[in-house]
Amino acid sequence: MTSKKIIASLLVLICCSAFRFEEPKPLVLKAKQNFFAGDNFGNAYIVNDDELVKYLANGKFFARYSNLKLGNISLVDATNPLKLLLYYRDFQQIVFLDNQLSRNSEAVSLEQLGYEQTDLVCAGANNSFWLYNKQNNELVRFDENLKKIAATGNLRQILQNNLSPDFMMEHNGNLFLNCPETGVFIFDIFGAFSKMLAIKNLKQFQVSENIIYYQKDSVFCSYNYKLFEEVCKLIPGAEKGVVAKYYNKKLYKGYRDSLLIEQFK
Repeated sequence: MTSKKIIASLLVLICCSAFRFEEPKPLVLKAKQNFFAGDNFGNAYIVNDDELVKYLANGKFFARYSNLKLGNISLVDATNPLKLLLYYRDFQQIVFLDNQLSRNSEAVSLEQLGYEQTDLVCAGANNSFWLYNKQNNELVRFDENLKKIAATGNLRQILQNNLSPDFMMEHNGNLFLNCPETGVFIFDIFGAFSKMLAIKNLKQFQVSENIIYYQKDSVFCSYNYKLFEEVCKLIPGAEKGVVAKYYNKKLYKGYRDSLLIEQFK
């Protein structure tokens, strides 16, 4: 090989090295937490007892909310980033916040609505919300004026199944109800039963398009419930007790004192 060819080859290698793209580093939020949530804008919400903290997609602190009168926060549903739902299970109260984490309406008392044993709550389309009443095993949907607009009746009688749900969420006109020992039940926005997915032993999940994302021990899985296809990958750092969730094409990995956000691969 001539000296000119050697020099040319070296120049090519140097140019290729210069334009090599590095993997983006995970965004790290240092904050103690009981649990966390995300939204489709890339914002992160970290809950520590009675306090909710919002971080923007770039990791910058944005706002803080706390209500000492209602105790600890049990759930944050950021399905609608412009109207967050906070649930206080101990006091059977729902609080709605805007995207500034400001409350612009009174807390909703589920007991005053006639539901004293509400285990689960989630946000619904058009500013509505759902609740699961343990007393009669029923899903009920209310509009923003607290008017009941849908109800399933007793699900144990309808489905002939001893349901013990522990999580639910609405997505794209469907309500997903998680029953770890049985699977995931899907209902339409009127409360009519659609189908059951035999995905068992889940603690929580997220839904995007036709895919359910969930963690199973040290792996994170995506399940296309239209094609019945499941893909699972190991979660780096899962041995440290990580809780993994999927939001806005990113994987959120929660630890006791921090939250890591990285591109979902």
